[in-house]
Amino acid sequence: QVQLVESGGGLVQAGGSLRLSCAFSGRTISTYTMGWFRQVPGKEREFVAALWRGGSNTYYEDSVKGRFTITKDNAKNTVYLQMNNLKPEDTAVYYCAADRTLILSTLRDPSKYDWWGHGTQVTVSS
Repeated sequence: QVQLVESGGGLVQAGGSLRLSCAFSGRTISTYTMGWFRQVPGKEREFVAALWRGGSNTYYEDSVKGRFTITKDNAKNTVYLQMNNLKPEDTAVYYCAADRTLILSTLRDPSKYDWWGHGTQVTVSS
């Protein structure tokens, strides 16, 4: 049983930064692909970033490339999402997700992830 707990959300002005954390427990984090997704009311959950299991390959949604960075600390069983130069359109609930058997072609599909946190709110004011 995997458990994911997000933290680090909050209110920030446009151009500011936040670092989200996702505490992973229950299994060995290095064997899981870790993803960050976000969702606003009335819209589908969308892919933000992912870090492939067992390695350091990272993937990003186009609108966050160059601004967001996903990293992982295996010793702390924690995944981070560093968000810089935040924009009002980044406002959403951010979710951490994990899956052990994901294939690369489905990396951006939230329905393919088995484990989810409860989310943390990020609000960017203009």
